[in-house]
This record gives sequence, C-alpha cells and structure tokens, in this order.
Amino acid sequence: MILLQVVLLVIKIVLLIAILMGGFAYTMLLERRLLGFFQLRLGPNRVGPGGLLQPIADGLKMMLKEDLMPARADPFVYRLAPVAALFAALSVDAVIPFGAPIHVFGLTVYLDIANPSIGLLIAFAFSSLGVYGLVLGGWASQNKYSLLGGIRASAQIISYELAMGLSVMGVIMTTGTANLFEIVKYQQYHGWLWLPQIGAFLIYFVTGVAETNRTPFDLPEAESELVAGYHTEYSGMRFASYYIAEYVNMITVSGLAVTLFFGGWLGPWLPPIIWFFIKVAIFLFIFIWIRATLPRFRYDQLMNFGWKVLVPAALVYFLGTAAFISGAL
Repeated sequence: MILLQVVLLVIKIVLLIAILMGGFAYTMLLERRLLGFFQLRLGPNRVGPGGLLQPIADGLKMMLKEDLMPARADPFVYRLAPVAALFAALSVDAVIPFGAPIHVFGLTVYLDIANPSIGLLIAFAFSSLGVYGLVLGGWASQNKYSLLGGIRASAQIISYELAMGLSVMGVIMTTGTANLFEIVKYQQYHGWLWLPQIGAFLIYFVTGVAETNRTPFDLPEAESELVAGYHTEYSGMRFASYYIAEYVNMITVSGLAVTLFFGGWLGPWLPPIIWFFIKVAIFLFIFIWIRATLPRFRYDQLMNFGWKVLVPAALVYFLGTAAFISGAL
C-alpha cells in the first residue's frame, strides 16, 4: 500500500509538471495570437497548422542558443537565480486542487500533490520565494539595468504582497479554513465566494497581476527604461527559465483565484477537472487582454497605488468582513 502511494505521488508530480509546462507553452502561443488580433496583425501562423507547433520551435531555439555569462558575473549565483525562480513558481501549484478526488485501487486520490491544512499559507510562502530568483539574477549579472530590475522586483513584491495577503483573509474567516480543498467544498454548499467577497477578489486579482510582473505592473523588466531588467544578461535556457516562471506564475494566480472565489472545479455537466481548466483559461485571457489594453505605470504611481490604495482598501475590507462574521455589523 505504501509503495502504491509513492507511485501515485510520483505520477501526480510528473503530470503536474507536464501540465504546467504545456500550459506555459500554449499560454505563450495564445498570448501572441491574441495580441496579434488585438493589434490588427497576424500572430504566429507558420509552424504547424494555425501555428500550433510554434511553442516547440521556440523551445528548440532556446535550447540551441549559446549560454552566455558576463565576464564579471558571479558564476554560482548567476546560474542559481533562474533555477530558484522556476522552482518557486512550480512549487506553489503542489497544493492547488485541480479537481474532485478520484478512487484508484481502493485509495482516495486527491488531484493535488499535497493537501495540508494550511495549503493557502504554503502557497503564499512558496510564491514569496520567487522574488529571490529575480533579485539574485539582477545582482549576479553585474549590470546596472539588471540590478535596478531586481531592486524594483523586490520593492514591488513587498508592496503588493501585503494587500494580497489581506485580501484572502476574508475567505479564510468565511470558510473557517486555510485548506484549499475545504474552501472549494464550502463553496459547493454555500455558493461561490466571488460575490460576497467581491472587493477582496478585485484586490487579489490586481495584486496578482502585480506579483507576476505583468503589464501594467511590469516595471522590473520595463524595456523602455531597463533594456530587459533583471534578465538582461541571460540567454538560452536560463532566460527561458525566467520566461517559464512568469507564465507559470500567471497560471498559479489564476488557479488560486478560481479555487478561492469561483468554486474551483465545481460546475455542471462537464468533468470537474475540465471546469477548473476552463476557469483558469478565462483568467489567462484577462491577463493577456490587460496587457493589450493598459499602459505601464510610472514607478511612483506603482508604489502609491500599492501602499495608498490597495493596502488600506484590503485592510478595511478585512476588518469589515471580521465585524460582519462576528455579528458586530
């Protein structure tokens, strides 16, 4: 029985990594096609039918590119930084349930790698580690633009992570648990939480866009100011690791939004895991739509919005939720 559990765990880990890598590849293709549509031009359409094999061509290109290193770079930290960013991005999804439990050989198999009672806190803890990869990569490159990008990334994460943490406290207080599976079960019997927690959801999503360094919060890699920011000096698969981490973080933020506010895998007619992926795909589309629509903030606007708007709003919503649940309102 223990051997079977170990085999199932290994299978789930391999499947999760395969899903995330495939999700990254075709989210990138979707973004390029949608941006082409939004900007009234053609997107990738040459490699394979409708451009469907473009991600494979991109992957081969990255693997064949020369792995360059600046002469004055710190070799160990320079190599470690993209690995740290990718590891943190992949680890968060270990606690996100992708569907309802299934039964295999007499065992109840949860469609996640781990199902801890504090799953939401673990997800936030691992997501916080990703910024170390950006800061270390910026510092180790010995490039002033890279260093500025790394510093910006750390300041941005600190500024927006506080509001994000406060935004999900209402969900924890409402459901009485930080276990992501139990949060979905609560919504099965009491309704999805996006409506009663609409303010918290909006704050979470805005901070999620900032946490993933996506437009209009892409200041750490602002090409008009910093060339490419923290990954200016990276090439080949080390650059690809940063690229993969960004898109996997988008999938993670979308997956947590679906789990916390939109009922996770819940939905009629279709298999539960299909509903989960449909909801995540809708959020990924919104990420891309925002990129095609909004201009980049100035850095002072970014900080002011985080500290003077989102943090106070999240705190007020958190206190209001606490007062309502305790019966004070």
